[in-house]
Amino acid sequence: MSEHQNAPNKAPHRDPSSTPTSKKDIVVAASCGVLVAVMIGASFAAVPLYSWFCKQTGFGGTTQVAHAAPDHIGTRSITVRFDANVGGGLPWKFEPEQTKVSLKLGETKTIFYKVTNLSARKTVAQASYNVSPPLMGSYFVKINCFCFTEQSFDPGETRDMPVVFYVDPKLAGDADLKHVDTVTLSYTFYPVRNPVAPVAEREKTEPRG
Repeated sequence: MSEHQNAPNKAPHRDPSSTPTSKKDIVVAASCGVLVAVMIGASFAAVPLYSWFCKQTGFGGTTQVAHAAPDHIGTRSITVRFDANVGGGLPWKFEPEQTKVSLKLGETKTIFYKVTNLSARKTVAQASYNVSPPLMGSYFVKINCFCFTEQSFDPGETRDMPVVFYVDPKLAGDADLKHVDTVTLSYTFYPVRNPVAPVAEREKTEPRG
């Protein structure tokens, strides 16, 4: 045999820079892209989902909403205290007209908060709210409240704003809250930088198709 025939076969030389991306690399890259997209979507959905969860469960002291009073009144009494706060940058005076009331479970009460716009300009704000202890959130029910919508005040305007509420009679069957006889309803007004325009104003500015 010739020397050429006895020489071992050599694998052809391949330039690493010309090696095509493996399927594994493609899958990893695609997975990372999907994960990023999911995380971005979750960040936008987190706030409304958290708000919905709190309203449904009373988590964090978030109160409930009803359209009518319950059909019976219990025998147990509870005291409700009222708290008022104003966020930074809002020139309002905000206070309850009474500091507390006593009522039976299932009994409907109407109380008022007073707001005065201390500035020389029109201001708009929205109230956040909760009750403490937080577990009471699932039993504290509002029928009407100024906190449901944004509030707009003219310069120097003063207004009395009602809250209509009751404490659900089902509280009597909650062993974890059987010793609770006082609950605090707290509000904090925050300035609204871009208030929602009234429907009439929106119809004037929105283009017609």
